[in-house]
Formats: sequence, C-alpha cells, structure tokens
Amino acid sequence: MASLKEVRSRIASVNSTQQITKAMKMVAAAKLRRAQDAIIQMRPYAQKLGEMLGTVSAGAELAGESPYKRVRAVERVLLIVVTSDRGLCGAFNTNVVKAALTVISERYADQARRGNVEILAIGKKGAEAFARRGFKVNTTYIDTFASLSFGRVRAAAEDAMQRFASGQYDVVEIVYNEFKNVATQIIRVEQMLPIVSTSPNSTRTKASNVNYIFEPSEEEIITELIPKTLKIQLYKAVLESNASEHGARMTAMDKATENAGELLKELRLVYNRTRQAAITKEILEIVGGAEALAG
Repeated sequence: MASLKEVRSRIASVNSTQQITKAMKMVAAAKLRRAQDAIIQMRPYAQKLGEMLGTVSAGAELAGESPYKRVRAVERVLLIVVTSDRGLCGAFNTNVVKAALTVISERYADQARRGNVEILAIGKKGAEAFARRGFKVNTTYIDTFASLSFGRVRAAAEDAMQRFASGQYDVVEIVYNEFKNVATQIIRVEQMLPIVSTSPNSTRTKASNVNYIFEPSEEEIITELIPKTLKIQLYKAVLESNASEHGARMTAMDKATENAGELLKELRLVYNRTRQAAITKEILEIVGGAEALAG
C-alpha cells in the first residue's frame, strides 16, 4: 500500500492537472464562439458562390476552357491536409491523417509508390505525421493558424491553382474536419481541382431555360468567378477545421476534467483508508505495549 506522503503527492498532482484542464476548456469555449460565428457567416456565401458558378458556367463555353477544369491522366497528386498546430484535442488530428492515408491507399496507391503524392500541410500536426511516414511535405503554409486570415489561405490556394494550371499537379484534394457541433466533427474529402460541377444535368437544364444578361462581359465574370470560388472553398475548409479544433479541444478537456475528478475521489478514498490503517496500527502498538508493561 502507498504511503500517506505518496498519496498526498498524487492528489496534489491530479488536482493541479484538473485546474489546467478546466482553464483550457474555458479558453477553447471562448475561441469556439468566435470560430463558430465565422464559419456560420461563411457557409451561405460559399454555397451561393458555388451555385452561381455552376449556373453561369453550365451554359458558358468559356467555362470549359478554364485551365482549372482541365481533366488529365492522374500522375501527380497534391493533398491539402488541414490539421491543428497543437494537440490535446482528442482524435481530431488522427482522424484527418487516417482519412488522408485512406484516400492515398484507395485512389493514389500507384502514384504514392512512385513518390508523386505531395502533402500541402496546413497545421503542424499533419506535417509531422506525414513527414514521419516519408511523404513529401510542403510546409510553406504550416503556420496558417498562428494568424488566420483570408490573405494567408488565399496564398495557399493560389499556389495550388498555379501549380495545377502549369501541369505540376493533375489533381488537388482537400481533407479536413467539418464542424457540426461541439461534440461532433465530420471528416470531409473534397476535390478542389480540376473543378467538378455538381448535378450538371439539372444545372444545365436551368441554364438552358434562362437567358442571362452579363455585365460586365461573360468572359470577365467567368475569369473572375472561378478563381474566387476556389479560394473561398479552401478558406471555408480552414474555417471549418478551426471551429472543429476548438470544439474537439473543449470536449477533450471537459472529459479530462471529469476523469480527474473521478481519480481524485478514488485517491481520497485510498488516502482515508491508508490514514485509518496507520492510526489503527498505532493504537494496536500502544495497546500491545501497555499490556506488555502490565504483564
């Protein structure tokens, strides 16, 4: 049985850890509110922008000439993996890494064997995980979350777009956590390039039934709209991941605080039992000594 001093030391240690987890939960809750507001405001804009692009490009020949819609034989792949910079957020980062590895093994196994799969890491945890596994990792935008802004994410999107247009990559996909609520994050894998039109038949039917007046010209609208939609797509993914991270960390710290509380109960019970045993032993020794003297 552990001594009273050891048990007191463990109680003090667990109590200190519990205070830290409580503080981290409060910090995560404060950050989550801001991150949640940002993604809730972004979702309708991103959705409408995508719908607008699909509607306009369905009946526009110029959209088909865009370098971002060129479908080529897949030889070189870029995966944009969005994770966090820090841990202590449960399985948040592990799930993203597992999803990305699944995509590679199921879709791009041959390219991976030839070393033609590159990871663009947004977040340090993802960069570290794939570097350990021997993948080529682009860490240019690893510190995006240190000062999260549209400008920083736009630079990453423009880099991927430029390399795709020049033929350096044949496909670009994004792997990230979508925020549902504090306790739930959904893994999403989205193809960024080449652009894939959603429900093309219905979109083309709608476009054929409507006569559009383009102002400015159709060419200018298509040329401006496609790159902007791609940048917003990546920015939305990063905002989703940011909110998901804080939600996952809040949940993890709440669970850690509860576990610390349960452990404290057990340690205090052990402490009381140990203390009672020590007192009983001392009493027995005193009684034994007194009887010996009397005899």
